[in-house]
Amino acid sequence: MKTDHINILAISGSTRKSSSNINLIKAIGLLTTESFSIRIFDGLTELPHFNPDLDYGQVPENEKVADFRKQLRDADAILICSPEYAVGVPGTLKNAIDWTVSTMEFSKKPVALITASTAGSRAHQSLLGTLLIIESKITEHTQLLISGIQAKLNSDFQITDGETLKQVNQLISSLKAIVKGEIQESELLPAPLPN
Repeated sequence: MKTDHINILAISGSTRKSSSNINLIKAIGLLTTESFSIRIFDGLTELPHFNPDLDYGQVPENEKVADFRKQLRDADAILICSPEYAVGVPGTLKNAIDWTVSTMEFSKKPVALITASTAGSRAHQSLLGTLLIIESKITEHTQLLISGIQAKLNSDFQITDGETLKQVNQLISSLKAIVKGEIQESELLPAPLPN
């Protein structure tokens, strides 16, 4: 592996072993072999239910939570690919993110967010808002909604829809630019205003 590879921690919001979102992460891995080193986080279901009373600084830190936080800190950037469940964010993914709020692993971290589902727009907006409020570095081009994902990806981890492939390649280029410091602060999406 080249030393100039960008270390990406990829998180699938689906807990299925062969989900479309896992396959999409693998497809992105194939598209970025020269520039990204992608590691898929596989401990989503092993994280305990978030409880502020058990959070960092209150009691001895949970080993699984500590490992997740370390993997986030060690990564140059985060790639999240998630489905939409019942027009919302999958509970296991939101639970994992909740464990990072007090310790701020997502703060100033370059993040690419892809919601890939049958529809997905409501979950995408909700998750994007969460990531922005915890200060993730996201641009218009490092967030993407892919509806009807199952028809746009084959079993060889190839994106078969031309427009989707173009958008994913743009996302990859934009994520690289954030990591390399080539994106101005004004190009980052702002945190949502409180209601």
